[in-house]
Amino acid sequence: MVKPRRFEHVLRVARLAFDIALANGLDAERAYIAGILHDIARDLPDAELLKLAPPECDIDARHPLALHGRAARTLLERWGFADGTVLEAVEDHTTGPRPHNGVSKAVYIADVSEPGRGVNDDIRELAMTDLDAALRRAIHSKVTYLQGRGIAVHPRTLRVHEALL
Repeated sequence: MVKPRRFEHVLRVARLAFDIALANGLDAERAYIAGILHDIARDLPDAELLKLAPPECDIDARHPLALHGRAARTLLERWGFADGTVLEAVEDHTTGPRPHNGVSKAVYIADVSEPGRGVNDDIRELAMTDLDAALRRAIHSKVTYLQGRGIAVHPRTLRVHEALL
């Protein structure tokens, strides 16, 4: 369901999520599976994203790409996939993980720091020894970057950011 270039990213995210999970005593197999599935809706047209994941806020309505995590979860559920840990990780990879889901944290960090992006090497390295510190750095970096450019931050991301402070 993704273009070849995106599939390369997906493979890097899955491998890194596995490594991060393993280094932090989490379920590495689930992290890998969530990494493989996280972008299944990423290349869908905006209209399809909006059908699969109705907007929760203005950001979703104006930028349907923000919905691709929720849309991916919807697709997986329709296909009978029922692992709640993986479903949450897939859904939350665009806006930030829920505090109780370590697999989600690993996937979020892997997505923002996989080597193909060429950024956030420090976050990737930190995640191997201190997952929560890496998550705080990743979320804070995203929020300050967006706010510094006058771009609205998704309410889910703001909730994660506030919870981590």
